[in-house]
Amino acid sequence: MIIGATNEEICVLVRAIHGTSHKCCLAVSGVGAQAIAWLFAEPGTSRTVLDAQIPYSRAALDEYVGAQADQHVSAEEALKIGGAALRRAQKLASLTGLDPASPLIGIGCTAAIATDRARRGDNRVHVAWLSGGRQKAYSLTFIKGARDRVGEERLGSLIILNAIAEASGLPSRLALDLIHGETVIESL
Repeated sequence: MIIGATNEEICVLVRAIHGTSHKCCLAVSGVGAQAIAWLFAEPGTSRTVLDAQIPYSRAALDEYVGAQADQHVSAEEALKIGGAALRRAQKLASLTGLDPASPLIGIGCTAAIATDRARRGDNRVHVAWLSGGRQKAYSLTFIKGARDRVGEERLGSLIILNAIAEASGLPSRLALDLIHGETVIESL
């Protein structure tokens, strides 16, 4: 039984995202591969996605952002990743001759999720978007052990799609399968 957003609701939101004039670059680390797959599963991806990257190792993430982070899994780091993604979108837009007035979005995500070894810290995800001088970050600490890795990946990817929808000016959001005690914290 699927609780939260259904696959059909995900497809509908992705089609709505593809129907906007916004273009984005995404960089996700820890979770987000599913969000990228959902974006690519619906026709119209080329109208939305300029680039999608998964800088997974610390070195790859540091290189993508252009600085070494004190804490890789934080809202601040998600904003830095999103900022680097926005700069990439701006560069790609100029290289491809897009209308300079085209709305661009940078999406950044960093997470630590269920793994095959003991982790001392919390399982958590941080997602951020930046566009047109605006920005927002979303943070969620998972109830450890309540979901497997696939479940935490799915929930993090739903947050990413909701972030793209908000940055694109869409009113629709996907329902999140939150467990009692879990709250998505938003910050500007």
